Amino acid sequence: MKKLIIFTCLGTLGLTTFAQEFAIDLQLRPRVEYRHGYKTLVPDNADAATFVSQRSRLNFNYGSERLQAYISLQNVRTWGDVGTLSANDVNGTAIHEAWASFKLDSLFSFKMGRQEIIYDDSRIFGNVDWAQTGRSHDAFIATYQPNANNRLDLGLALNEEDETLFKTDYNVNNYKAFQYVRYHTNFDDFNLSLLALNTGFTFDQDGTQEVDYNQTFGGYLAFGKQRLKANASAYYQTGQIANRNLNAYNVAGNLHLQTTTHLNIGIGAEYLSGTSMNRTDSDITSFNPLFGTNHKFNGWMDYFYVGNHINTVGLLDINLPIKYQHEKWTFQLIPHVFSAAATVVDLNGRVQDDYLGTEIDVSLGYKIANDIDFQMGYSQMFASETMQLLKSGNKDATTNWAWAMFVFKPTLFRHTK
Repeated sequence: MKKLIIFTCLGTLGLTTFAQEFAIDLQLRPRVEYRHGYKTLVPDNADAATFVSQRSRLNFNYGSERLQAYISLQNVRTWGDVGTLSANDVNGTAIHEAWASFKLDSLFSFKMGRQEIIYDDSRIFGNVDWAQTGRSHDAFIATYQPNANNRLDLGLALNEEDETLFKTDYNVNNYKAFQYVRYHTNFDDFNLSLLALNTGFTFDQDGTQEVDYNQTFGGYLAFGKQRLKANASAYYQTGQIANRNLNAYNVAGNLHLQTTTHLNIGIGAEYLSGTSMNRTDSDITSFNPLFGTNHKFNGWMDYFYVGNHINTVGLLDINLPIKYQHEKWTFQLIPHVFSAAATVVDLNGRVQDDYLGTEIDVSLGYKIANDIDFQMGYSQMFASETMQLLKSGNKDATTNWAWAMFVFKPTLFRHTK
């Protein structure tokens, strides 16, 4: 790996004779966490988990008038996952991003390789930056941009485990393929995005692997003027999942008011349809946010849609975010009230109350320097009996989560021609 980094630096430095810019930057992000009910309710007699995880990224960026290339090398570790004299790492170094973007002319450009895909509020496509690993795709994106206010993207992905001579099964915990078209436009105080996404997932059919495709259609609208900001989104999903018909939807809206120079208050609501537990047919009516940054939504304790709660009873989330910023300090308080979007029944078939619980999220951030941030947070879940039925564990146990994190982002080298 050291040789790879050295040769990459030397080779790209040679290109800068003809380039506009070449930069190398570093990100180190150690984070300590205390988990006692994070993602799920606390089982009886279970003690809290405490650990330190760390992301280390080394990024190379090259840009010229028509070509841009980017490589991001990444190591993610838990402190102590190997001994102090170990010759090997558990995770090793991976390529988080490795892509090139080529501008064909003033209208068309192409981007291909391992890349983050981020659109709008990151509900359907996001980079999941809170997770130390983050999310990136092997994809091809063609862009048509006739002017500064309009843009059309066509995205394609086709996944296989290896180079083969004949067709083989795809057994990676991932989608098999996707195709999407996204249109974005700006006008006056509004931004509008429209998305059509076709996603294929593998499943086993009588010992043979098949691929079912489902479609996501929808849009995102944002408004901003003076002290008022608002956004709304709506998405509909159809198609099939493992030979089951899909019919689901998601609607959301948020309103934010800058009441003073430093204080911003808001109100938000999101509804993700679910499948009733007493449903008698095989249809799925549960919405799946697919490749979104789900930690950003529905509470920071990740009880919903962060590797869980998919194809279940859905969710109604009502929240009241408060944000205060002054000089280098940032404070956030976000209470959430959660309810099931579909019917929940117990083991005897009795219908349960829709209310799932209330979560309180608090965070504090301080900008130590231009390339050094400190952040910390605390969350607590007050769960209901219905939540206990869905998640197991003990709703009466103290269910909380705390964390603290440094983010170091120095620029190691920058050359501009």
